[in-house]
Amino acid sequence: MSATPPTTPAARRAASALVLYRRERGRIEVFLVERAAELRFFGGYHALPGGVRGKEDGPDERGNAGPGLDGEPDLPPLARCAERELFEETGVLLDPGLRTRLAASERDAVRTELLAGAEGATRWSSLRPQALRADVLAPLCRICTPPFAPVRYDTVFFLAELPQGEQPLVLPGELVGGRFMAPSEALAAWRRGEILIVPPVLILLELLRDGDLAAFASRARAIADRYESGFLHHVRFSPGVVMASVRSPTLPPATTTNCLLVGEERLWIVDPATPDRDEQERLFALIDDLVADGRVPAGIAVTHHHQDHVGAVVATSRRYGLAVRGHPLTLDRLEPGFVRGEPLRDGDRVPLGVAPDGSADWELVARATPGHDRGHLCFRETRYDATFVGDMLSTVSTIVIDPPEGHLRTYLHSLERMLGDPMSTLYPAHGPAMRDGHRLIRQYLRHRRQREATLLEALENGPATLRELVAKVYWDTDARMFPLAERSLLAGLDKLAEDGVARDCDDGRWCRA
Repeated sequence: MSATPPTTPAARRAASALVLYRRERGRIEVFLVERAAELRFFGGYHALPGGVRGKEDGPDERGNAGPGLDGEPDLPPLARCAERELFEETGVLLDPGLRTRLAASERDAVRTELLAGAEGATRWSSLRPQALRADVLAPLCRICTPPFAPVRYDTVFFLAELPQGEQPLVLPGELVGGRFMAPSEALAAWRRGEILIVPPVLILLELLRDGDLAAFASRARAIADRYESGFLHHVRFSPGVVMASVRSPTLPPATTTNCLLVGEERLWIVDPATPDRDEQERLFALIDDLVADGRVPAGIAVTHHHQDHVGAVVATSRRYGLAVRGHPLTLDRLEPGFVRGEPLRDGDRVPLGVAPDGSADWELVARATPGHDRGHLCFRETRYDATFVGDMLSTVSTIVIDPPEGHLRTYLHSLERMLGDPMSTLYPAHGPAMRDGHRLIRQYLRHRRQREATLLEALENGPATLRELVAKVYWDTDARMFPLAERSLLAGLDKLAEDGVARDCDDGRWCRA
């Protein structure tokens, strides 16, 4: 639950990104930039140079977009965007004429002005009014962020070779560094847990692993076309985990639930969420893809019994002949028709086989985390400490604590316990994964403390009903969300009553004790 109105769709922002490569020691290397850790969007991840299309990149126009993107009117401005962002972020100029015309001092001044804002953008537009030829800056493919994210990027990826004499130089700011890496080298570092890579960039690096540029272009277009046709994206924020975001009957602003496919040898399906038959077929197509790649389905694990997490449990269990494991309370509340496995309790371990970097004894560990739901479990994989938190946290909203099933004091205690567990990437059920899971937990705890302080302040003004209190305590929440907010408000009042500082006045109102 958040202040976002339930009818607000996830925005799409036009963007460009550039695969800048060089030929070095007989191999292809790609330039990757490292994003500052504090950035909200992919902070700490390695990415490609690029950014959001701006007014300075010009209007849509018709032109020869090249194979696979013919006739798309936004391609010329997106090509100009890619060229501009590359110069801003790395100092590399692709246009040979501009490299000749600009002296070193003027070139530095243009870049500094670009980084500073609007005046620099105007100057850049006058220097580069036309898009580069496709033989200098070639369009590769277009990929749109799946709908799990609050902001979606409609990104065109381009391909360009580093011009002779050019050398990338990243200036500290939103980016903290950059380097050329062979795709195989970057992928190996990612599997060792040494670097994080933005999910679509990871896919492109895999497609270029063999260094075949001609095949790379056709492969990139093929997989982008597949995603555009409706196939679920291979979203991986950390090694050994594919996040399948499927439509589900969840609470706004979320519209999807993340099903996590965990394992390289033995594949565990965590929260097969959707009850929708068409969405189930999309999920099964992705699972079948992973099976064809060598993974063996080993089981189903569920975080809790809510319908937007278990809607495909029966269908998945039957299709793959898999046992379902979860908290005893959860297993007892699932619809019949699935293969029931052994219940999972706090500290139980499930073998995953060999980790992506070859490490043995890789496991999935269950952690009991009641509070949102009495039978709620989280799961952590032991090689990289990625943690699958179900409905304990979300990266698109807050979590509804709905009494009597939900209990705020218990929920807060579970969050505190989670701070004591190792954790790297946090995978919520709703929203994108987050690199520093403990940071999000601390944010949630601060948020709950602030809500409690606001509630206590409201009670100082005298007895009030839930309806009267919700507008004061959840002042930053869309009024259409107040019925849900009242449930969390009641959980907060129950906690204050347990603390001895508030009480139910027995007339439909609450007051200070």
